[in-house]
Amino acid sequence: MADLRTRRADRTWLIALAASLWGLSAIWRDPLAKEYPSVAVVFWEHVVLVLLVSPWLVGAVRAVLQSSWRTRVSVLVIGAGSSALATTLFTSAFRLGDPITPQVLQKLQPLIALLLAALLLGERLRRSFAWFAVPALAGAWLLSFPDPFAVGVNNLYAAGLALGAAALWAAGTVLGRAASQELGFAQVTALRFAVGLVALAVIALVTDVPLAIGTGAAWGVGVLALVPGLLALLLYYRGLRTTPASRATLAELAFPLTAALVGVTVLGGSLAASQWVGLAIVLGSVIGLALHERRSERPAVMVRDRAGESVGVGG
Repeated sequence: MADLRTRRADRTWLIALAASLWGLSAIWRDPLAKEYPSVAVVFWEHVVLVLLVSPWLVGAVRAVLQSSWRTRVSVLVIGAGSSALATTLFTSAFRLGDPITPQVLQKLQPLIALLLAALLLGERLRRSFAWFAVPALAGAWLLSFPDPFAVGVNNLYAAGLALGAAALWAAGTVLGRAASQELGFAQVTALRFAVGLVALAVIALVTDVPLAIGTGAAWGVGVLALVPGLLALLLYYRGLRTTPASRATLAELAFPLTAALVGVTVLGGSLAASQWVGLAIVLGSVIGLALHERRSERPAVMVRDRAGESVGVGG
């Protein structure tokens, strides 16, 4: 009965919706990134976000101080790692290496998340999960590269940075679910932005990156903070509270799917035939997994009643 209640409460579709909003960010982030350092753009984005969530912040800080030490560590990793450092590492990988390497290694994020979910949350995967996971990863690969058989990894340093970013994003998915067992989704969101802002300030100080931006950038930063920022994260953590991390990480593949559509329809890009095939495979895999988990008597992902039990939340 517990597993049935969990599956009925599953909100994989909400995770996919949030990830789709992340995919819209290129509309505003692309012109800003061409004019200002990426750390500066992300820093001011977090400033706006912290102002927006400030009504929740005091309560969130009180709640996390009363939570288990594992939840506190989860919040620190989510904010400093997944919200701030991962984006910086990923951007640095593009600047130091070729443009292919980061995208290739970012596709390892779901695999890392699945491993972490099994180790930290006690989630168990049935063989049927592979029927959704393998096509989704293959589709993401096809979607990322016009020529999927001509991909090379040429820069080990850039590869290490990109792999670090993928690991931090994967950890954010898993630890976000764990933290959501003690904290409300609005509290997790507020803490993520606040900790991320502090981390970005430290990154800017250590790397000596100028944070000044022009007043003309205010509109773009504001939209980034509201739509792919606050709205997406609220939906994401609301869904993650009752959605196993193993399912959530596949639903997040809606991000590259939406980004591809934005590139074609808004930014003037184009997709090769194989990329359109990949887009269809990713969409079908994500929708298929969500429907399967809600309707099947043998779900592909078996979870505990509380994700926190596996990481000692409440102890």
